[in-house]
Amino acid sequence: MTRVPMMLQLALILFCVMAVPTAVLTWYSGTQILRNSESAIAESSLAGLNANRKLNENALNNLAQDAVRLAATNIFDRIRNYETYSELNSNYNYVSSALTVLKELVNLNHRVDGVYSSYFLLEGADYVVSTDKGITPLKRYESIEWIDEALEGRRGIGGVWYPRTLSSGIPVLSYALPLNRLSTTTRGTIVVNLRESQMGDYLRSSEPGKHGYLLMQPDGTILSHNDKSLLYTNGRELPFIREILDGGTKEGYAFHELEGERLLYTWSRSPLFGWWNVNQYSVDELMTKTHSLQRSIILITAIIIFVGTALTVFLATWLSRPVRKLVRTVRSNRNLGVPAKNELAFLDAAFRRMQEEEEGLHRLLREREQDTRSLAVHNLLRGEVTEQIAEMFPEPFYRVAVVSIDRYRRYVGKTNPETRVYHRYHLVANAESLFPDGVRARCVYQGEGCFAVVLNYGPDEAGFGLEEMKATLASIRDMATELLGHTVTIGVSGPAETGSEASDRLAEAMEVVKHRMIEGSGGITFWRPEADGGKKYVYPANSERRILNFLDAGDLDSIVGELAAIRSEIHSVDYISYDNILFIYNQLVGVTIKHLRENSISTSRIFSGRRNVYSAIASFDTLDEVEDYLREFFGDIIQYLARNKSEENYGERIIRYLEENYRKDVAFEEMAKEIGISYSYMRKIAYELTGQSLIDYTNKLRIESAKRLLLESNLTMTQIASEVGYANVQSFNRFFRKFEGMPPSSYKASKSRTS
Repeated sequence: MTRVPMMLQLALILFCVMAVPTAVLTWYSGTQILRNSESAIAESSLAGLNANRKLNENALNNLAQDAVRLAATNIFDRIRNYETYSELNSNYNYVSSALTVLKELVNLNHRVDGVYSSYFLLEGADYVVSTDKGITPLKRYESIEWIDEALEGRRGIGGVWYPRTLSSGIPVLSYALPLNRLSTTTRGTIVVNLRESQMGDYLRSSEPGKHGYLLMQPDGTILSHNDKSLLYTNGRELPFIREILDGGTKEGYAFHELEGERLLYTWSRSPLFGWWNVNQYSVDELMTKTHSLQRSIILITAIIIFVGTALTVFLATWLSRPVRKLVRTVRSNRNLGVPAKNELAFLDAAFRRMQEEEEGLHRLLREREQDTRSLAVHNLLRGEVTEQIAEMFPEPFYRVAVVSIDRYRRYVGKTNPETRVYHRYHLVANAESLFPDGVRARCVYQGEGCFAVVLNYGPDEAGFGLEEMKATLASIRDMATELLGHTVTIGVSGPAETGSEASDRLAEAMEVVKHRMIEGSGGITFWRPEADGGKKYVYPANSERRILNFLDAGDLDSIVGELAAIRSEIHSVDYISYDNILFIYNQLVGVTIKHLRENSISTSRIFSGRRNVYSAIASFDTLDEVEDYLREFFGDIIQYLARNKSEENYGERIIRYLEENYRKDVAFEEMAKEIGISYSYMRKIAYELTGQSLIDYTNKLRIESAKRLLLESNLTMTQIASEVGYANVQSFNRFFRKFEGMPPSSYKASKSRTS
């Protein structure tokens, strides 16, 4: 051996080390495979059967869920009112609604392979909407009598599967789903026909050799079989099937001899449907393949030993050289924080880490770029023109549009902060994309429900702002209304020829938005300069005097009439500013409050619980809201003036009643009925008289009485508690400590020492 080269010795040693154990292992494993092949094949076949069964169940379950989701979309409500075929065809819109339903049924067909057709039958209708015959009268369609039989005994709100053969002779498994009464008022049934052959594709085994399959209902009725002549017959009559069904095991396998051939039966029962899945294999053919594979393995093993011994070292060294070089380079140039691993694992972790860093950096750059653009637009609206603005808006002409959410406080009350942030982001992102080419638009949020859109356009679009602008702004308004669930009002400024005028144009647009006070919310209004902008303010002085007179007389209807007259006068003026309108109503409120105070009437008691009147008026968008608010405002005053005279008498009766009955269990609602007023009104009067609630004042009377008994009698604590109206000592101690700051025993002891 000394003359044999060292590489040849190494190869011979490696060959002996690999070949002898591999040969022995191959021989031994082949012997064991032959011994245990039947059980191994059976287990493999059963696993394949379970996999095919689950695939079939998933397909059927997905189809059923798709039908349920379609039923929950309310798409069928569109044809709910059309029960006859002639009525449906009497109007194009009716037909269009039915075609929409048909389109959804076609989409349902495409979601799962093997669907032959589907249709929807409206309860009481004489037509069906089907994917195979379209919208057709019921008498021309196949019989639907099977549906009642299929749905008989149905439990819950799900559908049922029913095997049948179509009039065309095609065997199918039909899924019938009545519409859920909890999600829609439409009554009808969705039917989806799945080809029986598709279930055969799911159930057909990929095992080599001759084999068969069948799918049976719990009672043995065959739903699918490779022999189509046996469909819907009793599977119990087939060889060995009765033993499987009556055996009581949900899954398993068994070997049987049939006409000199050894067969393997595997079965599995569906936990979802209760169906039996059975496959039949020829064991002889399966074992023949096993012997062939054993011989092939021995041959391949020998080849691998000889070839692999020579190539392993060479290929490993040659192929890993670039990888090892790359790993060394990456480790030396970047500290990625990846622990020491083999080369391939290191590269995978390193590239994944770098990809995450790159995505985060790209996302951060996009956010910074958007923030920078928004900041530049905000600066422009404040009158600051920067180089970035010149790049963003290179054209000479400008306009500013303001999109304002109507009844913004109500919108804020109905949405949470996260939802409002999402709405702002969505509205800003989509508003810019709706303008035509040639018009540069940038939208920013200004606060208090207002969005400012800066429009920049060139001489070719100088006329932009009339019909085309109205159409675009109408699209923004509709999009915002659908997104927010609130209407929006849009105000558009006049044109400007420089960016430095943007702040003035913003003020114009904001002023235009205020005109919704007169014109109503949800509109689109353009700025127009007023020729008589210096006209004095309008004020209905005569209505003011009449309202005060009606207020003294307690005539609310006449006051409402005067408010309507003021509104009519506002509408009759050719042009009236928003500030003038606020002046009218604020002045009217101020004169009213002054009149009340001059008559020594406490306005704080009238308006307790009501927010600042002037702020409330300023927060309203339309005259309707202002008028409704003032109607309540004057109504509260009149109601207060009407009941003010009777409150003193009621207060005396309330106090006297409590002083006479505090030792009893006072039922305050019954007390209010006895006095002749409402419970809430009685609470209000008692609080104004005593500064305490009814319960606190009653307990105060009890504690004062208890204090006298503690000092003047020898009664026990239990007796005193009962005497003043408490059911137990614990309640007595709790309330005594609340009002006096100490327990009854301490109070008695402290008074005894001082005396």
